Amino acid sequence: MAVEGRLPPGQREVRKWPRLDLGIVPRFDPKTWDLRVDGEVENPLRFSYEEFLALPKKTVVSDFHCVTGWTTFDNEWVGVTIREFAERARLKPSGRFAMFRCGDGYTTSHPTSALTDDDVLLAYQWDGKPLPLEHGGPVRLLVPKRYAWKSAKWVRAITFMSEDELGYWEVRGYSNTADPWTEDRYSF
Repeated sequence: MAVEGRLPPGQREVRKWPRLDLGIVPRFDPKTWDLRVDGEVENPLRFSYEEFLALPKKTVVSDFHCVTGWTTFDNEWVGVTIREFAERARLKPSGRFAMFRCGDGYTTSHPTSALTDDDVLLAYQWDGKPLPLEHGGPVRLLVPKRYAWKSAKWVRAITFMSEDELGYWEVRGYSNTADPWTEDRYSF
């Protein structure tokens, strides 16, 4: 696929995917790992890793943009759409936002409307292999239309909320909308 017109302003293409996180890589044991979906839902859910992998999967090819200025093109992701979780949990109309809680204590939120696109996943494969632990494995959020800090690593819970709540970087001055095409990096 041609790269022209796909590089947001202020970004440079990289081939190797740099690792950026809070310095904590949670341990993963497939026997004890679980994912919870709760909050403004009629049917709170809990999935074991095996149950999670058995959900309907979707393959997405997308670009990935980091706020620090790098972009990787044509990443192939496999995962479960956020829409699938919202439908299974029977999301209430009041669930207008979703907070993603992660194994390292990290959090980030999105309006539910930003999560219903077909390319928004909880991803467990990247470029044909299980998602590496250092890049968020076993499961990370993928929101291709936002800077990568909004695509949280090591997701363990999705909490649907009636009011938005700022996440880890957002309370520290980063934008809550994080649009790479408008260079929406900071909230000040």
